[in-house]
Amino acid sequence: MLPKNLYSVLFCVLVGASFSALAQTAAPAPVPVPSVAASGPAPSCPAILHYTFDRLQDNAKQDLCQYAGKVVLIVNTASFCGFTKQYEGLEALYAKYGDKGLVVLGFPSNDFGKQEPGTSKEIADFCYNTYGVKFPMFAKSSVHGDEANPLYVALIKATGTTPKWNFYKYLIDRKGNIVDSYTSVTTPESGTLVGDIEKALAN
Repeated sequence: MLPKNLYSVLFCVLVGASFSALAQTAAPAPVPVPSVAASGPAPSCPAILHYTFDRLQDNAKQDLCQYAGKVVLIVNTASFCGFTKQYEGLEALYAKYGDKGLVVLGFPSNDFGKQEPGTSKEIADFCYNTYGVKFPMFAKSSVHGDEANPLYVALIKATGTTPKWNFYKYLIDRKGNIVDSYTSVTTPESGTLVGDIEKALAN
């Protein structure tokens, strides 16, 4: 039999050792919180971009708010139209001004002359293989009339003008204000359109 005081001593030693082991256990490192001030706040999304569409290539959902703070050129397109060659000029605009804040958004539509009859894959293959299109393109939809997609409903309401044919264009500035609309005969190389784009980018 051990003396009672020895039991007390042993108990204290064991308890002390346990607490010491716990104290030496490394605590998990705190997760760093990103600094808003360091990266800057994201630009607020203007109402005209509060829409989601399926991406042409794979039907992945795309929130147009990802283009907030950019100058946006919106174009309804078709693969078998006299204006189809404008794809080349639109891609050239995107390549030249993309790093300055321009994005071109293409909306294939079969509304005019049934000149966009293909599937999404056929349209995507045609645009890339024929014209090297890399600017964002979305699934085929209507751009006028009762079946118009919601973005075009908003564009038509805001401007009072509706697309008259394929490759009609709307230009939106960095704050979401509509700068102007342009008919199909206004080419991507047009001095008027290019001048408006450059002015919007400068602002």
